[in-house]
Amino acid sequence: MGIPSKIDISLNTVGQLCPMPIIMTSKKIKEMQSGDVLEILSDDAGIKKDMPAWCSSTKNEYIGLIEEESIIKVYVRKK
Repeated sequence: MGIPSKIDISLNTVGQLCPMPIIMTSKKIKEMQSGDVLEILSDDAGIKKDMPAWCSSTKNEYIGLIEEESIIKVYVRKK
């Protein structure tokens, strides 16, 4: 999995520890349109397991993630 061709909104959660990246993602995705892609930037390794679980429970689409040095970029498509 890689970077989606179109990213609608980027959310910077760097410096935030669990559960804040998920809480911030939940708030941001409520402002988005169905089908929009959200890029979440994080330096909390917990997001690698937390985001797929959150997507599963909320029915949003977990697209994948990429790691660039200390930053984890996660991609979610709003249901």
